[in-house]
Amino acid sequence: MGDIMTDNINDRQHRSILRRIARRAMLERGLLPEFSLQARAELDGIRGPAIRAEQSTRDLQNLIWCSIDNDASRDLDQLTVAEAMPGGAVKILVAIADVDALVKKQSALDDHARHNTTSVYTAAEIFPMLPEKLSTDLTSLNYEADRLAIVVEMIIAEDGSLQSSDIYGATVRNRAKLAYNSVADWLEGNGPMPQVIGKVDGLDENLRLQDRAAQKLKALRHVHGALNLETIEARPVFDGDELKDLEAERKNRAKEIIEDFMIAANGVAARYLASKMFPSLRRVVRTPKRWDRIIELASDHGFTLPQKPDSKALEQFLISAKAADPLRFPDLSLTVIKLMGAGEYVVELPGGSATGHFGLAVRDYAHSTAPNRRYPDLITQRLLKAALAGSSLPYKNDELQALAQHCTEEEDAAKKVERQVGKSAAAMLLESRIGERFAAIVTGASDKGTWVRLLHPPIEGRLVSGFGGMDVGHRLRVELIHTDVERGYIDFKSVG
Repeated sequence: MGDIMTDNINDRQHRSILRRIARRAMLERGLLPEFSLQARAELDGIRGPAIRAEQSTRDLQNLIWCSIDNDASRDLDQLTVAEAMPGGAVKILVAIADVDALVKKQSALDDHARHNTTSVYTAAEIFPMLPEKLSTDLTSLNYEADRLAIVVEMIIAEDGSLQSSDIYGATVRNRAKLAYNSVADWLEGNGPMPQVIGKVDGLDENLRLQDRAAQKLKALRHVHGALNLETIEARPVFDGDELKDLEAERKNRAKEIIEDFMIAANGVAARYLASKMFPSLRRVVRTPKRWDRIIELASDHGFTLPQKPDSKALEQFLISAKAADPLRFPDLSLTVIKLMGAGEYVVELPGGSATGHFGLAVRDYAHSTAPNRRYPDLITQRLLKAALAGSSLPYKNDELQALAQHCTEEEDAAKKVERQVGKSAAAMLLESRIGERFAAIVTGASDKGTWVRLLHPPIEGRLVSGFGGMDVGHRLRVELIHTDVERGYIDFKSVG
């Protein structure tokens, strides 16, 4: 196993070994794990946050803005707040960190962000797209900090439809830094209200209003064919530097607030740019690559899908499958996602026709809500600010076309790094369990090989024997026969 000669890695080495593997994987994929000397010098010259507002910028610091993110998140890209309107409508405001105020196009910091195009979140180390002095401080919408933001305003009708929208600059202040799981437990009646909510007058009622509006947005999207997918994401659990477990993360009501508001805000951003005759960078998932296999999968569950891809029909199948077997639904979701194929960035020119996002059932979808951690969002922010100011385009069309392809390729590279380090972490956990048997599901089947994911722990590996006739979605029992931490290899054989 590379330069590690012991059968079982010393527990205290776990994090350092994974860190080394992560850095190697970054370099192998052409990504930069470190900032250049020029970028660091540029960073040293930035003394504080950008808070000097233009005359047209609105002062919205008095609103009860809050952030909801992962427990450990420090790069806060968006805040939300709601206001009840007549007739059951709700005004939703989404504030997006004005990263462009400090990170200028063609600067050394921008060069690094453009190269990697995204923050890379590995099991042992985060490689931020922007230095932490910016992404977790000066351009982060931190608790009780005055910040510049781009605000997307949306009036959501009683039925979940968008009545009207607007975009403008504002100064904002985060009144409460909240975490998904504790907020979700409270909203779902499974836990107490987080103490920080009670410290802000009216925030509990405001969050319930946000929750109701998000559920209406989600319900309407699903009527139009948005897919009800629910995958399991494995998060490493460390005790100091020792890797103890991989913990499954699932959707919850608090995550849905942010997810549905961001989908809506991204649609508003795309349509706003189109209304100003500006180009935009869209995120799309085209027609599923393996619809024929999705039809077979549905048939195995007693459901008939049409011969041509149909998102509404697929959503009905997913709803029925979840009702029939909720525990195994994440495995079915993962299978459908694999069969649909990857998303990509495309440029929508003025007057063009958007391809649309099959899985979200939306035609207008521009990444705009996470400019601290995704470069396409920073590009969109610059386009929005130029449109708001009535100034010239910050990017030429051919430049945008090249960036769309580059962002697609580098985001794919970043995901491969994250998966590779995740596999090494999983191999660490399993290396002492050679010979054990597990229930599994086939998650990949091609000329390159057959892959399976264990139902518990949620770990993926290669099926090296007994894979004849296996395809995505098939269930089986497997035996662990080999692990390689350095390469992130986990090998199984079928045992029936």
